[in-house]
Amino acid sequence: MFRSILPRLAVLIALAQVFTNACAAADSSDPTEHAADFIAHDFRFSEGTVFPELRIHYVTLGTPQRDAHGDIANAVLLLHGTTGTGKAFLTPLMRKELFAAGEPLDTRRYFIVIPDGLGRGGSSKPSDGMRTKFPHYGYGDVVEADHRLLVDGLRVRHLKLVLGTSMGGMQTWMWGERYPGMADALMPIASQPIAMAGRNWLWRQMIVGAIRSDPGWQDGNYTAPPTQWTRVMPVFTLITGNAARMQEQAPDRAAATRLTESIVTDAARSDPNDVLYWFESSWDYDPEPNLGAIRGRLFAINFADDLINATDLGVMQRLIGKVPQGRYVEMPETAQSYGHQTLAHPEVWKPYLIQLMNGTNGTNGT
Repeated sequence: MFRSILPRLAVLIALAQVFTNACAAADSSDPTEHAADFIAHDFRFSEGTVFPELRIHYVTLGTPQRDAHGDIANAVLLLHGTTGTGKAFLTPLMRKELFAAGEPLDTRRYFIVIPDGLGRGGSSKPSDGMRTKFPHYGYGDVVEADHRLLVDGLRVRHLKLVLGTSMGGMQTWMWGERYPGMADALMPIASQPIAMAGRNWLWRQMIVGAIRSDPGWQDGNYTAPPTQWTRVMPVFTLITGNAARMQEQAPDRAAATRLTESIVTDAARSDPNDVLYWFESSWDYDPEPNLGAIRGRLFAINFADDLINATDLGVMQRLIGKVPQGRYVEMPETAQSYGHQTLAHPEVWKPYLIQLMNGTNGTNGT
């Protein structure tokens, strides 16, 4: 009798475990997470082109809370970097460090909006079909498209925070200037409020030139994507990484060669016209003259081992004083830093976000 019962009991236990695992998986997902597309009608680009229907893909986390006037009062905007999409903020690490219960952007408290910037991800971009006939957008157009998403699409007219990394950091400076009364706080991470020049412009031009001079590019009208330009993309890894972390990742010649080839392979997954527009779109970026217009609390974070935004240029020391409520931190290189890519490690810079959200953004310093 017991022999006949034991196999059935084992099956029941196994089924119960499967059910428990399924429930745990369901509980670990965010039920407030939603993805959608916003269509901006008759969107006018800064170069003059009017786009009948511009698509901006976005994800929201959390639930809108409304004030006595019916306006959303708990919105946060997150802006990603040049080669990324909104998914950069949806990694397990970001969710754990930023959005979980008790964390600085707890989704029980905040309504978080994460768009794919114009030209990237699920938003309108050259590879949708227009190729190089797509309007030559600038960062100002990316900012305006996201503003249309908030105001016209989601009816968000006020923000608790704008936080951006790399390109998103640059656009955070622009948000503070263009819409000075819209955000209570701003956190540009791994960026500087000056026009592209020097090393920052040089490495971008290496990639742009490699695409435009690739025989297979054919002025963007290729039948098969050109690939020679992908051999230049390791320069992006060189300038955005940390030397010590890279040595750990590739400790010998064979490992370094494999890393190089993996970078080239990954680059080939992106459409060359999209990439070209990514790196050329910084042509209109120059927030320096209007820094005094920013009214929200601003806490800029830079990393000492970030070669793109070299702290030894003294840019932040010279300019942060022009921002009425501006503060900055230059984080030193440590065993927990990753160069420019430290932006993807919120556990490193999260303490300063907590200060900013609490209204105690500290003092200027390193």
